[in-house]
This record gives sequence, structure tokens and C-alpha cells, in this order.
Amino acid sequence: MRKTAHIVCPHCDAVNRIPTARLAEGAKCGRCHQSLFCGQPHELTADSFQKHIGRSDIPVLVDFWAPWCGPCRTMAPAFQQAARQLEPRMRLVKINTETEQGLGAQQGIRSIPTLVLFQGGREVARQPGAMGAAEIISWARSNTRA
Repeated sequence: MRKTAHIVCPHCDAVNRIPTARLAEGAKCGRCHQSLFCGQPHELTADSFQKHIGRSDIPVLVDFWAPWCGPCRTMAPAFQQAARQLEPRMRLVKINTETEQGLGAQQGIRSIPTLVLFQGGREVARQPGAMGAAEIISWARSNTRA
């Protein structure tokens, strides 16, 4: 395992280098001084998505969703619960495909909700359909080294 990890701040998108042994110790952003891990998914835009996927050394689990989607709303609490358990070894984020339609098309999202797991800037797994928290956690862990 690496001695340090690049972690993108969910609040200001600054890239921080954190000792991996200290990820779970309440690491704060060097720019905005907010916590790098809050135990909840963060909403990204197309611009911030590229930075989080391309610059994070930890896996990034993306929930592509829309506010009008019933299964998406049903899965939201489970995704939030998964964030509490998977952070800080994995970042969980959400992309609203209604406001970020271009990104949804670019990523080939054909149905929502769809979970896509990225590691090292590359997609490593994809799962369409709503899941419970335990399923999300198990699926994410089985598809990555986190």
C-alpha cells in the first residue's frame, strides 16, 4: 500500500496528499480546512467529476440518479449508509443525470439508478438497479482493493 494518497476535497475540489495511515483520523483539506470525509455522499458536477475520478487515489463509487426516479429515491438512504461504512477507503458521490445529462451520456448511463466504480481513473465495475446498503457495500468491496 502507498504511504500517501491523493484525496480530492468534496467541498472545494482541492487535491490533498494524506498519509494513508491517517485517512481515518479526521483528515482536513489544506485549502478549505473542512473534513475530507463526512460519511455521506457528495453531489458532483461534470467538472468536479473529472477531478475526483482522475486525481483520487482511493476508489470512487458513483451513483447516477435523478430526482424524479422512484428507485433512486428509495436507494438514497442505503447509499448514504454505505458511505458511512466505506469511507475513508472509498469516496461515494452522486451525479444527478437530470442536471448533468451530458455526463450521463458520456458515461453510457442507460438506466437509473446505476452505480459505477472507478479506481485509478478507470471504470472497474458497473451495476444498474437499486440495491440495499449491505448489497452496495458487498458489491463495492468485491470489485476493488479497498
